[in-house]
Amino acid sequence: MRHPYPIREIARQAGLSEATVDRVLNDRGGVRENTVMEVRQAIKDLDRQRTQVRIGGRTFMIDIVMQAPDRFSTAVRNALEAELPSLHPAVVRSRFHFRETGTADELVAILNKIAKRGSQGVILKGPDLPEVGAAVGRLVAAGIPLVTLVSDLPSSARLAYIGIDNRAAGATAAYLIGQWLGERPGNVLTTISRGFFRGEEEREMGFRSAIRNTQPHRALVEVTDSDGLDATQYDLVHHALKRDPSITAVYSMGGGNASTVAAFEELGRDCAVFIAHDLDHDNTRLLREQRISAVLHHDLRQDMRRACQTIMRAHHALPDEGPALPSAIQVVTPYNMPHGGSVTWEN
Repeated sequence: MRHPYPIREIARQAGLSEATVDRVLNDRGGVRENTVMEVRQAIKDLDRQRTQVRIGGRTFMIDIVMQAPDRFSTAVRNALEAELPSLHPAVVRSRFHFRETGTADELVAILNKIAKRGSQGVILKGPDLPEVGAAVGRLVAAGIPLVTLVSDLPSSARLAYIGIDNRAAGATAAYLIGQWLGERPGNVLTTISRGFFRGEEEREMGFRSAIRNTQPHRALVEVTDSDGLDATQYDLVHHALKRDPSITAVYSMGGGNASTVAAFEELGRDCAVFIAHDLDHDNTRLLREQRISAVLHHDLRQDMRRACQTIMRAHHALPDEGPALPSAIQVVTPYNMPHGGSVTWEN
């Protein structure tokens, strides 16, 4: 039990004598197991209290930079604001830099401006492009820690990636489609916002590999470069469905799912299985109406809390807990949705 505390302080916290604590710490024996556990708990409590003192009164200004459809950016903002009380006694202030589409140069300009102005940290969802990676490097060189959210930039100087294992998510989608379709023939429509988002690219790789291994008779028909925007998505999907009458399932790695459903309905086409990502407002409604089959969901509130805590650890305001683990992938159906069928982003 390594610790920095005097025996007297541990004894006071545990409500035990100093002699008893000394025996436990030096493994001298003659102490009941529950007493050992009380000493261990006292040390944990002291660690937590010391952390609270260390971050009390500190303010962290964090910039959230995202290229994503408004429905997802709004969900991120709501998730962060809902988690702010859990970060007390530290105070977290946030600046949001959201855009639905744009060039890499425009995104780089935002990151360069933050580097020049200063920040305690950046949470980024952006494309995995060399110029974006270089901008991340300049931020980190300026002493500003950066974490990626949902979509990673693994070759950059980012501090950590917060989100799901996207390859595993893609394989999960392939498994669900295989279970639902069974022996029914038909091809699968895959929809991607932009090919240069690492998260969606990894989902596609995991999905394609699993389909190739378990359902090699199914062709994949790809729709991409819609930025998840409804009007563009509708046109692309409508054209793909007219071109391939055998499409019977959808795996959406990006967004624009209401438009995809609308294209099927406009053409009078049956969609036997529709797997989407994230319980945003569109997907929540579509799932409640059973117009999509399942949503691969992760706890965005937990992700935002972890992202902020990772930045706080970079400033030595919290103890290091080792590398961040991937977020859990939840398979949500119309029968296990959050209470009331609304998006709360809670555990």
